[in-house]
Amino acid sequence: MRVIIAKDYDEMSVWAANYVAKRIIDFKPTAEHPFVLGCPTGSSPLGLYKHLAELNHKGVLSFQNVVTFNMDEYVNLDVNHPESYHSFMWTNFFSKIDIKPENVHILDGNAKDLLAECAHYEEMIQEAGGIDLFMGGVGPDGHIAFNEPGSSLTSRTRIKTLTTNTIQANCRFFDNDETKVPKQALTVGVGTVMDAREVLILCNGPKKARALHHMIENGVNHMWTSSMLQMHQHATVVCDEEATVELKISTYQYFKDKQQIEGTIGRYYNLFK
Repeated sequence: MRVIIAKDYDEMSVWAANYVAKRIIDFKPTAEHPFVLGCPTGSSPLGLYKHLAELNHKGVLSFQNVVTFNMDEYVNLDVNHPESYHSFMWTNFFSKIDIKPENVHILDGNAKDLLAECAHYEEMIQEAGGIDLFMGGVGPDGHIAFNEPGSSLTSRTRIKTLTTNTIQANCRFFDNDETKVPKQALTVGVGTVMDAREVLILCNGPKKARALHHMIENGVNHMWTSSMLQMHQHATVVCDEEATVELKISTYQYFKDKQQIEGTIGRYYNLFK
């Protein structure tokens, strides 16, 4: 696992966007051989999406031959609801780039047969050739996608009941009323994320500090599902300084020294300037 420590949220977002853009550009995607990108929702990737859209508008990056698969979607929430992840993605990202609508894949939380919908999603990922790069965030309790604490670390796309912590964290999007937050979601599994050829996780702010600590300093544990990324061959966590407050000083200094020697921050942060 590689850990990149940016000074603040904006530097983290620009770094991550440039990193993703370079991966797509270097891949040289075509209609017959598209780049397959996994996408998260939530507040953490908003800056990433903003900067990716800017690169698209500048002509640096095209999404014409990019296929996307989102991590999750609420169950029984209308796709047109402003807090559905369909709405989130089209409002904050897809409507701002040149992606083809037919290349966008988001789980249908209103499908008549939710189990069949989950199985079909896994099939579509395989038919697309697997995910080249899965972007993601992490919850305060260390969950990735909606793989709540206690989830199987080999899980596949399925229905999950959300924990009280997740419902409380998400109620700010529903008028701060917990009764309005859906209690279930469809989500890719930990195993689905682990199958991606590369994973990039965003972690920002002091509320994510405990999750970052468990994700990179403690052992693999199904109560902190993002810790499974320790077992991935090509996993990168990019965080801001505020998220590092619970790391050991030696851990923090190791990653800071490493990125300074390698020039990691500057190489990507200034890549398209």
